[in-house]
Amino acid sequence: MLRPEDYTAPLDRAAEHARRWLGSLPTRHVGPRTTADELAEAFGGELPEAGLDPAATVDALAAAAEPGLMAMPSGRFYGWVIGGTLPAAMAADWLVSAWDQNTGLRFATPAVVAAEEAAGRWVIDLLGLPLGADVGFTTGASMANLSGLAAARWRVLERTGWDLNGRGLAGAPRVRVLVGAERHDTIDMALRVLGLGAPEAVAVDAQGRIRPDALAAALAEGTPGRAGERTGDGPAVVCLQAGNLHSGAFDPFPEAIDVARAHGAWVHIDGAFGLWAAASTATRHLMRGAEEADSWGTDAHKNLNVPYDCGIVVCRDIVALRQALGLHADYLVHDAHGDHGPGDPFEKVPELSRRARGVPVWAALRSLGRSGVDRLIAGLAAHAAELARRIGELPGVEVLNDVVFSQVSLAFGTDAQTAAVADFLARDGRVWMSGSRWHGRAVLRISVANWSSDAGDVDVAVAAIRDAIAATRDVEP
Repeated sequence: MLRPEDYTAPLDRAAEHARRWLGSLPTRHVGPRTTADELAEAFGGELPEAGLDPAATVDALAAAAEPGLMAMPSGRFYGWVIGGTLPAAMAADWLVSAWDQNTGLRFATPAVVAAEEAAGRWVIDLLGLPLGADVGFTTGASMANLSGLAAARWRVLERTGWDLNGRGLAGAPRVRVLVGAERHDTIDMALRVLGLGAPEAVAVDAQGRIRPDALAAALAEGTPGRAGERTGDGPAVVCLQAGNLHSGAFDPFPEAIDVARAHGAWVHIDGAFGLWAAASTATRHLMRGAEEADSWGTDAHKNLNVPYDCGIVVCRDIVALRQALGLHADYLVHDAHGDHGPGDPFEKVPELSRRARGVPVWAALRSLGRSGVDRLIAGLAAHAAELARRIGELPGVEVLNDVVFSQVSLAFGTDAQTAAVADFLARDGRVWMSGSRWHGRAVLRISVANWSSDAGDVDVAVAAIRDAIAATRDVEP
């Protein structure tokens, strides 16, 4: 039988370890101090015959994991677009685990579904997206984009008279998907899973923004059909981007969407981190016109700073989303409102069983309020601009992008020195910044996504890079 007191000791130990971990973040070495291979012995071996006391199990887990943890929640972590976790969102996530609600049905789990539906309405409001659009909470932006593109696939084929759900893709009209040449690779992954194949890459400008003239030409020209003819007719999807991985740039939404509409294409926007620019008066201009798209995907665990896993898909066409992802079974008690009502959560994401991942979104938004979200997003952009300005003043540093949001791409002379700077920073541990390649050059990429990053963290980052430059000055090209 369930004995509530059985949970007391392990939860107390978990809370103590969590407090100790959070307390270490302001000063700890950002990178992990060991490798997964080195930790294999601590975690691995044969499964013991006898079990371990739950509280002792929590202690063993925390002790084994500690040297292998990266301080991703630290304000000094700039490696990828990974936010920390707001206090209210973390606490709400603990409650989600304790409540243990399978958030698929409105009828069965009304409390968490009501919280998620409220959070969805707030997200739509903050981002300036169409009222009445469907909102689904996915594992991350990868699945949010896949969900939006699944709805797109269903709708553009339905317009041709093709029954995708009944007949599948074999023999269906080809769905063309056009993307900017600098889209995120997860878009290609989603298209592979959906059976749509490789997208058509459209030329971009120096900051990675799709060129509307190139998009218009590509849509008009078309691609070879089964008989070799070229045609611009037929079902098409255009995938735009809010926030380039390296530059942070935003596609020119009004012009690109007008081009897509002229060819009857569905428009999806990958806004894994950039979609949140619409929530601040300081950056909202970057998202001008994005509300005219058909679907949008983003990550709440990025700029909104809620725990993993939490992506968000928003879709204007609720029938398309639910036809693409929904299911019906006699044992499920479906929402009584019909096709145009709120809908059950499982109709909007590629999962039937899932945790109530939208509840921490509700907690984050309720704790911040509209003005708090505005300050959070504006602060991320301001810190990125300050880092670019101060680091760009150091000798031998090139800032390669126009810093418009939260991304900064740097080069330090040769590719070899740029790579050496990244290696120095990883060993030094004061900050974490990731190496990459952009426009054929090695770059050091800074992503500002953590709610706790402040002016002191900027000072530490500038000092660390100054030391890295000095230490790597004589690296051979």
